[in-house]
Amino acid sequence: MGKAKRYTTAYQTNRIKKTMNKIKILILLFLGISTFTYAQNCNCESNFQWVKKTFEENDAGFQYVIDKKGLSAYNAHNTEFLNKIRNVKSDVECTQTIYQWLKFFRSGHIAISPYQTQNTSQTNNNSKLKDSKPWESVKVDFKKFEKYINSKKEADIEGIWETSSYVIAVKKFDNVYKGFIVSAKGLENWKPNDLKFQIGADKKSGTYYLRNKNSQEVKNVELIGKNYLVIDEFTLKRVSPKFENDKAIDTYFKSVATQKPFLEEINNSTLLLRIPTFDGSEKKYIDSVLDANKQKIESKENLIIDLRNNGGGSDNSYSRLIPYIYTNPIRTVRTQMYSTELNNKRMLDLYENYEKYGISKEDREFLKKAYDKLNANLGKFVTIQGNDDGQIISEEKLDKVLPYPKNIGIIINNNNGSTTEQFLLAAKQSKKVKLFGTTTMGVLDISNMNFVDSPCKEFQLGYSLSKSLRIPDMAIDEKGIQPDYYIDKSIPEYKWVDFVNGILNEK
Repeated sequence: MGKAKRYTTAYQTNRIKKTMNKIKILILLFLGISTFTYAQNCNCESNFQWVKKTFEENDAGFQYVIDKKGLSAYNAHNTEFLNKIRNVKSDVECTQTIYQWLKFFRSGHIAISPYQTQNTSQTNNNSKLKDSKPWESVKVDFKKFEKYINSKKEADIEGIWETSSYVIAVKKFDNVYKGFIVSAKGLENWKPNDLKFQIGADKKSGTYYLRNKNSQEVKNVELIGKNYLVIDEFTLKRVSPKFENDKAIDTYFKSVATQKPFLEEINNSTLLLRIPTFDGSEKKYIDSVLDANKQKIESKENLIIDLRNNGGGSDNSYSRLIPYIYTNPIRTVRTQMYSTELNNKRMLDLYENYEKYGISKEDREFLKKAYDKLNANLGKFVTIQGNDDGQIISEEKLDKVLPYPKNIGIIINNNNGSTTEQFLLAAKQSKKVKLFGTTTMGVLDISNMNFVDSPCKEFQLGYSLSKSLRIPDMAIDEKGIQPDYYIDKSIPEYKWVDFVNGILNEK
């Protein structure tokens, strides 16, 4: 029996399971084309009615939620939101309200995605501020300031800092710290000495100005170690004065910022593998890191896999990790696809345009069989893997158990969902593995998203095509996967790796 395998495109992860001698799971996202016809009177109410009809007739989780919550609760929900819809004041408010309507069903694997016009871009968002109001300029003799900060012996938030787009100087003036521009890369609306943010003397509140110079209230300011300043979701790294680096803190911020996987040695017995996403496009990079460090991984006693904020992607992206975590057969509960004319068009499109989606010829033949099977069972839930063997699970068996690594700690948090949760369900079956962190997002039971255009192409509706046979005995949605070792709030996130390392190396 084979292992899970998913393929993704740029929008989101979706899953289709298959078997051709060996079971494979294909996760595919398709930008569907709605067969519904509506008069081109696309006000908010008509868009809402289209979303409601499309979702009711095609979403794999619709009836499951109605059975749980009751039809009367759904009717009351519809009445409440129809009143809201009739009173919206803008297109943005409309799509936000429709999205809130969808959340009656679940928190994940749903979407209302507004179209982005060609003229809407980050460049436009960063356009020059109108000249109607001069921007505050911080008057500083910069050479004297540099001399002053380079004489400082203790680290505080005064200094020169950098982000990917800015170099910012921070200086205290009476009871306020002011951050001002030293340089800005490609941002014409920001000039040297422009005020970027100001923070109160208590270092707990203030105002931060975004790229387009709109203001944002500062709610959290934290100096982490000596060289990182975190202002809400923004992280600044110190340029000067120079202070000794803390390797653990450097690694943490490298992990937060990276878009690519990497591996580092923590000590003589432990390696850290950071994987920020399982997106299908990242598989080659994950595999490359594993190939380049094969000898190291297979000779170290401990492996820490940091998956924080990894929201999912493709099952195929984690396939090369399975031999390292494997100790016994891995059982995977199958899913069923909900068959409708609209849903099944996705499968046909995948078959006809398989090269466009990066699908092999071998897998293409499965897609045609799956389409025929779904079309023959309209209105039903259909298991498209297993050659009609009637089994609800597939089982993956490997030929051997690797002696190293002996212990594997996987770091998780509440931003882990979808494919990442699927990986964790497999990993939890290993005798080598323990999970560390907090409960995951809980978006896996109803999955395999499809996207369809609204009648006037103002937005796309994202809904789900499949339902796991784990329901209701082992539901993950709205519950998540719990860690074996809960990391509480007394341990800051930059110390999580140290915490896991300490437990794995405890003798």
